[in-house]
Amino acid sequence: MYSQSNVLIVSGLFIVMLLAMEIGFRSGLRRQASGTEAITQANAVLVSMLGLLALLLAFTFAAALQRYEDRSQTVVAEANAIGTTYLRARLLPRGMQDEVKALLRQYLDVRIQEGRVDSTEPKLHGSVLHQAKLLEAQLWSHAVKAAEQDSRVVTSGLFIQSLNELIDTSSTRNAALNRHVPEIVLFLMFATIVLTTATLGYASGIAGHRVTLAAFVLVMLIAMVVYLIIDLDRPRRGVIQVSHESMLSLQQTIGTPQSGSPPDASHAPRR
Repeated sequence: MYSQSNVLIVSGLFIVMLLAMEIGFRSGLRRQASGTEAITQANAVLVSMLGLLALLLAFTFAAALQRYEDRSQTVVAEANAIGTTYLRARLLPRGMQDEVKALLRQYLDVRIQEGRVDSTEPKLHGSVLHQAKLLEAQLWSHAVKAAEQDSRVVTSGLFIQSLNELIDTSSTRNAALNRHVPEIVLFLMFATIVLTTATLGYASGIAGHRVTLAAFVLVMLIAMVVYLIIDLDRPRRGVIQVSHESMLSLQQTIGTPQSGSPPDASHAPRR
């Protein structure tokens, strides 16, 4: 379902809701003569289903929002890890510093690009991820060489530690981007929405009058909430996107190669 358009899904759900409401209304009209007890029972069932729907919407929205917050935090964590590794690259042997810093700048560009790739382009996304893994392997090979040349903890040891955290945070971020609300929960929510609107139409049919404007407004609000839930749960497409401000800020800070001198302390990432 995550390969389908948000608008298409919600539009289809909205149409099914209207159809279910109309079918329920026509069914209720045929049973209109059953009296007051049927109206009372239908209204009681409708109230219970509306309560259940509210619970499902709240639960699903909270789950989608939590996943959005987790993705945002992993982006900040990865930016911090890359910035720390870039600073600690100055502890490496002089002949290795410039090459490692250049690799880190390339790696940052690739990670920013990876976060912007649409989920409907799996080949491009896989290619960017493969490129990031190659850069990680190159960085790790430099860390091994640095440890062979200088095994002191204060120099190569700190760089290896920060590089290990960088690789870990990238994996954590990838996992967070691919973590969604389970589809079975969404399908259950859709089924409950359709059955609730059908019950609403049925109650109106038994009462002998068409669904009021307020009921149509309720249906539209439910559709809007569903759209928001789906959009929050799709980090690489839709209106609501995870902010990459921390990564872009770091890119501006370390994007220009330094000619023999360390980055200006007023612009360098603080650790």
